This record gives sequence, structure tokens and C-alpha cells, in this order.
Amino acid sequence: MLDPFYPVVPDSGWVTKLVPIGTKLIQLRIKDQPKAEVRRQVREAKAVCAQHGADLVVNDYWQVAIDEGCVWVHLGQEDLVDADVTALRRANVRIGVSTHDHAELDKGLSIDPDYVALGPIWPTVLKQMPWAPQGTGRLAEWKKLIGDRPLVAIGGLTLERALLCLKSGADIVSVVGDIVNHADPIAQAKAWIAATRRP
Repeated sequence: MLDPFYPVVPDSGWVTKLVPIGTKLIQLRIKDQPKAEVRRQVREAKAVCAQHGADLVVNDYWQVAIDEGCVWVHLGQEDLVDADVTALRRANVRIGVSTHDHAELDKGLSIDPDYVALGPIWPTVLKQMPWAPQGTGRLAEWKKLIGDRPLVAIGGLTLERALLCLKSGADIVSVVGDIVNHADPIAQAKAWIAATRRP
């Protein structure tokens, strides 16, 4: 069972900060770094997660994930085109996919993913999005369509919005800005953990 609190962080330094305080599911989303640096950060993040019993999800770099013996990758729609899903399955790597509309959901479900993410639920300032905000109503619809797989809500989440998403059908709430841009990210992460963790 994956933890409901799912921060997405830009480098392994964040993993070393957030995992020891109780984060059990974390995505490493590295952008614009040489492959050797990506590998180093994945290795560091994996070691921290192993030490604390946390699940590390590697965004995009599926070959590095295989090479480093990681358990999870997250693939965006563009990554789905290039990723060798057969090789990932052979290496027992579990796969999460991003979806924004029904066509992308169909494409994502065609690889039998281990979780499905839907976003942006609210407007997000972190990256340019061609999609309108989905709203919480879409979560219940997606949950029916994906079956037993965990549903991840992402995009513009604050803690209050995250709790709304969990009530609306999401199993997991993914957050970027409300942690990494927060004045006190450690205290904020602890607040998310306390509020979202199942008793």
C-alpha cells in the first residue's frame, strides 16, 4: 500500500531532508543534468530510502532506474513513447503514469500501470500546462475508470486541497510547490504527513 503523501522533489538533497522525517513515498524529478549526475543522485536517493523503508520513484530516467535496481519509475505521456516497458517489467520495475484527459488515460492504461496520476487538479505555476484544471469531480470519474490501481492527484495542491482530493476519490496526493517553495519545508512536510496518513 503506497503512502498518501507523495512529494515530488528536484534533487536528491530533498530526499535526504524529507525521508528521515517520515516521508514514505517520494519522487525524484531531476531536470537538465548530465546522465552521470542523474545516476549519482538516484543512487544517493535510493540509499536514503532503503535505510528508512521509503519508496523512491524515479521520474523519466527509466534506464537509470533499471541499472540502479530501483523499484518505481514515473512516466509522463512523452516518456511513454520512448520507454521500454517490456524491459521495465522484466526488471520488476513498477510504473506510474501521468494523465490529463481520456485519450491519455487510455494510452496509460494500455501498459497496465501500477498507479495513475491525474492533473492538474488546480492551476499550477510550476510548469506550463496546456490543460485546464481538472477539479476534484474528475477524480471520482478517474477512480471508476482505473479499477483497483491507486489514483494520484497532482497540480496546485495545498494541504487543504489535498484533503479534499482524498475525500473525492484520490488515494495519494502529490505535491511540489507547497513543500519545496515553503518557508519551512520540513515543518510543512510534517503537517502533510500528520494530516494525510491513514490511522
